[in-house]
Amino acid sequence: MFKKRENVKEIEEGKLLSPKFDNDGLIPVVTTCNNTKEILMHGYMNVESFRLTIETKEAHYWSRSRNQIWHKGKTSGFTQKVKEIRIDDDQDSVWMSVDIGDGASCHVGYRSCFYRSIPLGKIDNGRNIEMKFEEKEKKFDPEEVYKGQPNPTKI
Repeated sequence: MFKKRENVKEIEEGKLLSPKFDNDGLIPVVTTCNNTKEILMHGYMNVESFRLTIETKEAHYWSRSRNQIWHKGKTSGFTQKVKEIRIDDDQDSVWMSVDIGDGASCHVGYRSCFYRSIPLGKIDNGRNIEMKFEEKEKKFDPEEVYKGQPNPTKI
């Protein structure tokens, strides 16, 4: 599908896309909001979901918990409209900028999957670090949106 990776110079300085997928056939993707620049989520793509994302201009990921391609927002209605895709220097990590309008990217219902912050400073007991909720309201009720479907994550 994509150009074969042949040499470092071509990968780092060349013009042709030669993504490096890991041993599971995945490449990590950090997704940010095109308007606010906030980090919305981190996910993975396989060759097919990467191709679909490029061609449709809507985000498709590989769901590791469901072991299938996942068209982001197909169930919730909050699709991610791709505005820009960048790849890092050695082509083994993707950064995607998307438009979600006034929607959400987190299956828990928040706008961003990064809705909590971790306090900085000395750690007395790592088991009792209390995080702060940076987002106060959910964009949707996951129980209502995903009723009858398996939980999208595994613990």
